[in-house]
Amino acid sequence: MFSGIVEEAATVVNRVVDQGNLHLTLQCSFVKELKIDQSVSHNGVCLTVVDLTGDSYTVTAIKETLDKTNLGLLNKGDKVNLERSMKINGRLDGHIVQGHVDQTAVCTQVKENEGSWYFTFEYIFDKQMAQQGYMTVEKGSVCVNGVSLTVVNSQDNRFQVAIIPYTYEQTNFHRIKEGTVVNLEFDIIGKYLSKLNRYRD
Repeated sequence: MFSGIVEEAATVVNRVVDQGNLHLTLQCSFVKELKIDQSVSHNGVCLTVVDLTGDSYTVTAIKETLDKTNLGLLNKGDKVNLERSMKINGRLDGHIVQGHVDQTAVCTQVKENEGSWYFTFEYIFDKQMAQQGYMTVEKGSVCVNGVSLTVVNSQDNRFQVAIIPYTYEQTNFHRIKEGTVVNLEFDIIGKYLSKLNRYRD
């Protein structure tokens, strides 16, 4: 379980394709605090640490994950948003994030606004899935590349988020431009409420 508060943006130092799997090796400042079998969110995707070597660690993404996320697009030198799992006695600064990406979206606009930025993202809209909570709502929560954000200008197949300078610099948002593919996880509470509503008398 995660909160969508990114700890840092790690650097991809190696990628190895192994049949349908992708092994990603990354460097970050807290490698020495990681352990084998630990869950870490990568651009919002929960992956397991499978190897530790010096100042780097490796995780493996299977075909199912690669088909539904942007991890297969990563190359050496790319930045990946990292978050270790929440501590049960900590504050929930973002929102409840499972690390299970629902789908990808494409950035269609980046607009600077007096020191902050507005990013617009567009995704494939499916009415049946939307009725199950796979959608955004105005002022609701959404996870973009593992970052907990508040939705503005929510529409059927697109939404905007406002990014402050700190988030812009400390995450990979400073590398997102028009055409960049990002990972989305919709709010789990919205999903449960939508499904429960279907069974109301």
